[in-house]
Amino acid sequence: MMEQLEQTEQATVEKEYTAKQYMKFWLPSLIGVLLFLVPIPVNDKVTIGLGIMADALQYAIADYIPLFMTTVICLSAVGSLIVKFTDLSLVKKSPFLTALFDISSFWLISRCIGALFAVGTLTQIGPELIWSELTGGVMLYDLIPVLMVWFLFACLFMPLLLEFGLMDFIGTMVRKVMSPLFKLPGRSSIDALASWMGSGTVGVLLTTQQYESGYYTKREAAVVATNFSIASIAFSLVIARFLNIDHMFIQFYATVVVTGIVAAIVCPRIPPLSRKKELYLETVGKQIDEEVPENVSSFQWGIQQAVEKAGQVKSYRAVAKSGVLNVIDIWFALIPLVMALGTIALVIAEFTPVFNILSYPFVPFLQLLQIPEAQAAAPAMIVGFADMFLPAVVGSGIESELTRFVIGVMSLAQLIYMSEIGVLLLKSKIPISFVELFVIFLQRTIVTLPIAAIMAHVFFF
Repeated sequence: MMEQLEQTEQATVEKEYTAKQYMKFWLPSLIGVLLFLVPIPVNDKVTIGLGIMADALQYAIADYIPLFMTTVICLSAVGSLIVKFTDLSLVKKSPFLTALFDISSFWLISRCIGALFAVGTLTQIGPELIWSELTGGVMLYDLIPVLMVWFLFACLFMPLLLEFGLMDFIGTMVRKVMSPLFKLPGRSSIDALASWMGSGTVGVLLTTQQYESGYYTKREAAVVATNFSIASIAFSLVIARFLNIDHMFIQFYATVVVTGIVAAIVCPRIPPLSRKKELYLETVGKQIDEEVPENVSSFQWGIQQAVEKAGQVKSYRAVAKSGVLNVIDIWFALIPLVMALGTIALVIAEFTPVFNILSYPFVPFLQLLQIPEAQAAAPAMIVGFADMFLPAVVGSGIESELTRFVIGVMSLAQLIYMSEIGVLLLKSKIPISFVELFVIFLQRTIVTLPIAAIMAHVFFF
C-alpha cells in the first residue's frame, strides 16, 4: 500500500507538460507582471504599465468623465429602484443583473444619495457644502475619474495575474516567508506588489476577488486588505511634494515601508483581526494549496501548480467576458457608494469639528514624541480616516519640516480611508464592519506613529 502511495506521489511530482501548456502559464503571466508589477519611470515619477494606460485614457476623455460617471451613478440608482419596487422578469432571469441591482435597503439608499450628490455637484444645485470643491468636487472631479480608468484596466487585465497560475507560482515560492512573519499565504505578496507599484484600490480589488474565489480565509482576506493595500510609490511622491518634503523622498518612503511592515506584523495578531475565523467563503470552499511535497523543490512544485491552474482556462473569451462584467459591477455598484460615503466623510472633515474633537488625545501623545506644533498636527492623525489626502491638506501649513514629514508618513501608513478603500471593503464579501475599520485605523495609527517619529528625529537631527 505504501509503495502505491509513493508511486502515485512520484507520478504527480514528475508529471510532464508540453511546451504549449508551459506557454499558457508564462506568457499571460509575463504580460500581467509587465502591466501590474514592473515600475516604469515617466516624467519624473514612477508608475506601471497599467498606470500609463489609465493616465492616457483619463487625459484623453477628462472633460467627459464627470458627466459619464454621473450618468452611470444615476442608472445604478434608478435600476436598483426599479428592481426593488417592480417585478422585472428580465433582471430576475440574469444572475449578474440580479446581483447588481437586487440589493439591500442600505445600499439602495446609498446609491440614491450618491446619485443626488453627483447631480448636485455636476450642476452645482443644492447646498454648497455638498458640491464644494472641498467635498463633492473632490469626489466627482478628482477621485472618481481616477477610479474609473484604474478599475477599467485593472478589471480587464487582472485575470492575467489570477487565472493563469502566477499567484500559485509566487505563493508557493514565498510561502515560507509570508506564513511565519504575517500568518498569510504566499500569494498575498502579489497583492502588496500590485498596490505598491500601482494603486491601493487595485490591491483591495485583488484581495476581494481572491477571497471570493476561495484562496483566502475570512481572517486572511481581512488582514491582507487592511495591511497590505499600501499606497503606490507614485501617490507617495505626490504626498511628499504637496508637503514640500520631496527632497527627502528616499528617507520618507523608507519610513513608510518600515512602519508598514511593523503594522502588518502587529495588527493581525490583535483583535479585531485576530478574532476573524479561519474559514473560507462558504459558497466556494478552500481552493488554495501551497503545501510543497517533501520530495520536490518549491520551484518545481510552484511551476506544476501554475501550469495546472492555467490549464483550467478553457476559453479566453470567457475570461475577457468576466473582466468586462467586473468593470460594470465596479462602476455601477462601487462608484455610487464612493460618491455618497466619500462626500459625507469630507463634509464631516471640512465643515464640522468632529475630527478635531477626536484628535484631542493625540496632542499629549505627539508632545511626548517631541513633535513640534503638536496642537496643529493632531487633527492630521485622525482626519485620514475620511480620505488619505486630507492629512497632507491639514499639515501643509505647518512650519516644522519634521512635523510635515511625520504627517506625510502617517497619511500613507494608516491605509484605511472611507472615501475609497473603506467603501470597497464594506461593499465586498470580506467580513469586516465600519466600526472594525475604524478600530484598525486607530491601531495602525498608534503602532506606526512612534516609529515614524523616531525615524523623523533620526533623519532631521
